Amino acid sequence: MTFLLLFLLVLSESKADIFEDAYSDLENYRTIYISENGPRLSVDTVQAKVVSQRGGNATLPCKFNRDPSSPPNPKLRIKWTKLTSDYLKEMDVFVAMGFHKKSYGQFHGRVHLQGASDNDASLVINDITLEDHGKYKCEVIDGLEDDTAVVSLDLQGIVFPYFPRLGRYNLNFAAAERACREQDAIVASFDQLYDAWRDGLDWCNAGWLSDGSVQYPITKPREPCGGKNTIPGVRNYGIRDKQKERFDVF
Repeated sequence: MTFLLLFLLVLSESKADIFEDAYSDLENYRTIYISENGPRLSVDTVQAKVVSQRGGNATLPCKFNRDPSSPPNPKLRIKWTKLTSDYLKEMDVFVAMGFHKKSYGQFHGRVHLQGASDNDASLVINDITLEDHGKYKCEVIDGLEDDTAVVSLDLQGIVFPYFPRLGRYNLNFAAAERACREQDAIVASFDQLYDAWRDGLDWCNAGWLSDGSVQYPITKPREPCGGKNTIPGVRNYGIRDKQKERFDVF
C-alpha cells in the first residue's frame, strides 16, 4: 500500500515537470483578440436641423456609406418617413429603389432625392406647407444591413400665445390644434418657443406645444409666473393629458 502511494506521488510530480517544461515559454507569447467586422452600412446627416419657410424649399441632408468591398446592390432602398411628435408613429414620405420612386400623401409630387452623388440620400421638399414642420427619418436598407438618421425641419415664423374669447385655459390639445388652423397657423414646437423666448417673448400663461407638453416663456421673473427669485427661461409643466387638461396654446 505504501509502495503504491509513493509511485502515484512520483508519477504526479513527473507529469507536472513535463507540463512546466513544455509551456515554460508561454510568457513570450502575445494574446490575440478577434473581433467582428464593423458595420457595413452607416447613415448620417450633416446637420440636425434645417430651417425654411412656408412656400419655400428645403433639402434634408442624408448620406450613407457602404463597405467598399460590397458589390453594387440594385435593390438598395432609401426610405424617408415623418415622425409624429411623440415618436410613436411614422408617416411615409418617399421611397426609392433603383429606378422605382414613389412619394406619399401630402408630399406627393413635392419631394425627390437630391442625388448629388452615389451615396447621397438627401430629400428635397418643394412648396413647403405648415404641416411639413417636424422630424424626418432617413433610412437606408442594403440587403441585411439597415441604418437610420433623423433630421428636423423647422419653419421661420412668429410665435404668439393664443386663448379663445371664453378666457384662458379652455383648450385641450385637439381644440388647440383646431384653433391654430383657424388662425392659419400650427402649434409651435419647443425649439420655436425657445427661439422666441431668446428674442424676448414673455408670457405668463401656460400653453400647449406640438409635442404635447405645456410650457411658457419668462424673460422677467415675477411672483405670478413662477416667482420673482427664479431665473428667466421657458417654464415646463411636462407632458399633459391631451384630452382632459386645458391650457392656452402657442
